[in-house]
Amino acid sequence: MPESTRTTRIAPAPGFPADADLLAQTANAVREAGAVLRERFGDVVRYRTREELMDALAANDDAALDVLRPRLTELRPNARLVEDELAGGALPSGEWWVLDPAEGNVNHLHALPEWAVTATLVRDHQPVLTAVHLPLTGETYTARVGAGAHLDGRPLHVSPTTDLGLSLVATSQARPDEDEDVVRRVGASITAMLFDALVVRTSVPATLHLLNLAAGRIDAFWQFAGARADLLPGALLVTEAGGRISDAEGRPWTPQSESFLAAAPGVHTEAVTTLSR
Repeated sequence: MPESTRTTRIAPAPGFPADADLLAQTANAVREAGAVLRERFGDVVRYRTREELMDALAANDDAALDVLRPRLTELRPNARLVEDELAGGALPSGEWWVLDPAEGNVNHLHALPEWAVTATLVRDHQPVLTAVHLPLTGETYTARVGAGAHLDGRPLHVSPTTDLGLSLVATSQARPDEDEDVVRRVGASITAMLFDALVVRTSVPATLHLLNLAAGRIDAFWQFAGARADLLPGALLVTEAGGRISDAEGRPWTPQSESFLAAAPGVHTEAVTTLSR
């Protein structure tokens, strides 16, 4: 298992739920937050300046966080919360809730359906459980280390595909103000995949591509740069569904890595070769 999803099992503190029950309650929390965002979803939200855009994004985040903060704090009072979905790098030791209260927030504002609510518990640098809720479909994806990945209780498995030339692959834009070198690398990687893969999908957010990978609907996903909240939920879902994750050059992935690749085992090596050209 890649370094980022390897974990040492730590017993929960007395009086607090074990991880299986904790995951079920985390799933309930993201569903409740999703219901709030669903009520806010509808017409396209118009903005004329970047400041107005940021205010609209923050309003969605705050609406979901008003639900998530108290629910998750009650579940794990000593766990700290990471609410900046654009943050990257390693977290200090201990327990952390890594949240993306409105994953795909820009899509929500534009009345597009590709958005979700995510909550991932990281324990001593390792993600141990995650819940991702899609409010418009009512679907909830969950994963727990050693217990597999599930969609509404049904086990998920990555694709058995072994030929990148027959594969549907996907990538996602890291952030609007990304470094020029990263942007050029993204463009070159898409061009390379257009030659080697069957179909290339490019859209945000990353988490929804990774859900599809865990469910066997697509065969590979890659991204350069990226943030913890974008990648940790999907990384755990994919590995628990039998997939492989690494950086784009095949090395173990961690939140400090400069690239990310998740794939069905049968096409991982080919994808690394394509992205390394």
